[in-house]
Amino acid sequence: MEENRINTMVCDYTKLSIAPMMDWTDRHCRVFHRLMSRRALLYTEMVTAPAIIHGDRPRLLDYDASEHPVALQLGGSDPAELAQATRIAGDWGYDEINLNVGCPSDRVQSGCFGAVLMKTPDLVADCVARMMEASRVEVTVKCRIGVDDQVPEDVLPAFLDTMRAAGVRRIAIHARKAWLQGLSPKENRDIPPLDYPLVHRMKQQFPDLHLSVNGGIPGLDAARDHLRVMDGVMVGRAAYHQPWDILGRADQLWGETPPFDHPEQVAQAMRPHIAAHLAAGGRLHQITRHMLGLFHGMPGARGWKRTLSEGASKGGIEVYDAALRQVTHLAA
Repeated sequence: MEENRINTMVCDYTKLSIAPMMDWTDRHCRVFHRLMSRRALLYTEMVTAPAIIHGDRPRLLDYDASEHPVALQLGGSDPAELAQATRIAGDWGYDEINLNVGCPSDRVQSGCFGAVLMKTPDLVADCVARMMEASRVEVTVKCRIGVDDQVPEDVLPAFLDTMRAAGVRRIAIHARKAWLQGLSPKENRDIPPLDYPLVHRMKQQFPDLHLSVNGGIPGLDAARDHLRVMDGVMVGRAAYHQPWDILGRADQLWGETPPFDHPEQVAQAMRPHIAAHLAAGGRLHQITRHMLGLFHGMPGARGWKRTLSEGASKGGIEVYDAALRQVTHLAA
């Protein structure tokens, strides 16, 4: 009964997820995103298995209870290390553990994990099998459609078949190849062409898997289009840079009324979190750097962004209130 309840929840909240983004989707970003959507699944930044085993676990794994549903993304390629990190993370109560098989950054490649693992699907299968043995929650995978000279039409279905045989039931697919030689991580997010039709065909070929599409999805309308075919949509940069445009209306995907009517209400709702962070010795820019695009395309957006960009590194709550006045006086 409990397993069925969990599976129902998984299928529900994964309709829309916010992609794990290194240096971006930290705990402050996730608190901010959660205010706008009660439903969307949030992901941590990728955390390597060795860091969890040997590092400062509270710093790496702590999060606010309000962030649920929230998933931890792990990076690694050693099945034993990944199992140990998964077991440790179990005490933190994440809703999902995800294995990164898609990041093309140099530091990920040098550790032989991330997108380079598309070349060794059997190793990935060993990793996820060990992770599942150690996990209290579902273990999932985020991958690319291929890397370098691989032919996605051949590689991707074979990869999905291997994951299914290993017991994985939920996979997010970034609809671009990753070129590990010749392109920077930033270029890998833009230059390789998107192949949404291929990812859509994977859903037809693997109807028993819960598949989400990721990569280049600009807004909620595009997400709705993909959901006509796919089980889920994962949005990254668009949700980060224009959060209100996507997350502010996201709960409509579940037929629910969003928590707020206007981004100003979100900014006001963030103020207690910011004040508490400052009182604990934190710095304003650690939170507001994630909020610069909140008023994207709206009157006062430029003043809001400029005030925070120029003052948040040294100022306190007074800078935040000054930024708020850039938008509230126009709405008055």
